[in-house]
Amino acid sequence: MNNDNKSSFWAIWISLISNIILTIMKIIIGLLFHSEVLLADGVHNAGDIIATVAALSAMQISKLPADEDHPYGHGKAEVLGSGFVAFILGLAALYIAYHSVTAFFKDPMVPSVIALTAAIVSLVWKYALYVYTLRIGQRSNSKSLIATAKDHLADVYASMAAVVGIGLAFVGKYGEIYWLSYGDAAAGIIVSYLVLKLAIEMGKESFDILMEKTVDQQKLRQYSSLIQAIPQVKRIDRIRAREHGHYILVDARVSIPGELTVQQGHDISREIKQSIMDQHKDVDEVLIHLNPWYKESQG
Repeated sequence: MNNDNKSSFWAIWISLISNIILTIMKIIIGLLFHSEVLLADGVHNAGDIIATVAALSAMQISKLPADEDHPYGHGKAEVLGSGFVAFILGLAALYIAYHSVTAFFKDPMVPSVIALTAAIVSLVWKYALYVYTLRIGQRSNSKSLIATAKDHLADVYASMAAVVGIGLAFVGKYGEIYWLSYGDAAAGIIVSYLVLKLAIEMGKESFDILMEKTVDQQKLRQYSSLIQAIPQVKRIDRIRAREHGHYILVDARVSIPGELTVQQGHDISREIKQSIMDQHKDVDEVLIHLNPWYKESQG
């Protein structure tokens, strides 16, 4: 296992243990002190445990080498893991919204310093996890790890709203501003919107990869420039690339002088492949189809 893989697995395990601790803390304190937003955030964290286990499983599967049944590797397992995380986030958003709305029809919560402290601890903890996990996920181009980082970001939103909501409840109680006592519930509705928005974005990204959406045009231009830098290449007839989890597959049709030998064409193909893979570490395979080019057919 290389250093990036080790870092990725450490990040997932740290996320899993953190989610377990935070879930227990939030649910217990939320129940004891009747904080709707903290309790909802705790249930959200419980969903995160399932999502993190899914991300860990997907990451392990995605690292398996190509085999007879999966000649392109298992990279899309990470995309499925990312999609599952998005699904869990969507459910969490709906759960938070439901409990926040029903809280308006109950007596306002009595704010608690302990509940506020728990929300602040969660906010700081989750932000640190978000930064740490995102950095490793981007470095290793791990879809499931980046999805886990975004899940941490959703928790940052939730904890921030909990801090604000409980803080407003304190102002409402001691400043005798009754409507501010429902700050906890109002914050929960805002959180549900932010979490749902994040879930939709993550789900769309996973869907696009599963549907073989091409990589962005800037990457295609970079690949094309490297191909055109090979002296024998006369024309790029077509170039495509798609993400396959944590790596990219490139497919190009290029024209070279028709009088070249098969061996020379093979060497050119290998040079193109090596050039792209040397410059782009996230590219795992480059498939080259050669077309004959003759001077009289130019233009």
